[in-house]
Amino acid sequence: MSNLSTSADHHSEKFVESTARQIWLSALAKASPATLLPLWEALDAPDAVTLRPPEVGMVMVRGRTGGSGDAFNLGEMTVTRCAVRLASGETGIGYVSGRDKRHAHAAAVIDAMMQSPAHRDRAERLVIAPLQTAARAQTEAVNRKAKATQVEFFTMVRDRKA
Repeated sequence: MSNLSTSADHHSEKFVESTARQIWLSALAKASPATLLPLWEALDAPDAVTLRPPEVGMVMVRGRTGGSGDAFNLGEMTVTRCAVRLASGETGIGYVSGRDKRHAHAAAVIDAMMQSPAHRDRAERLVIAPLQTAARAQTEAVNRKAKATQVEFFTMVRDRKA
């Protein structure tokens, strides 16, 4: 019986960690190189062995009719990927849109750092948190701009008795 609870605890811990990793990988992938690279240069990251050098390729982007209907191939998108390993053994990956190899390499090293207890706090404080703050600010700016152009429609009812 204790094996089941230990197994369940282990799986829920893995789920929480994988969800957290999805969040920081998303922040790294969605960041513009102009935003990420200055943070990266100020990070003083540890040396990493390149497992897969940054390479440019294509992926098929899928869409859904009406957002939730049938899936269809929307088209291809250029992506750059990279994989690295820190001396402490953590493996990081970076997948970013476009052709910026430095962006992919930085994302991979930061991903590995976020998995390392020795480097996680620094990477989160100096890179991930500022990227998330910038993304929120950008979303809020877009929402404010859309709200400013919102048109309110109303209907007037005429009294036909006159």
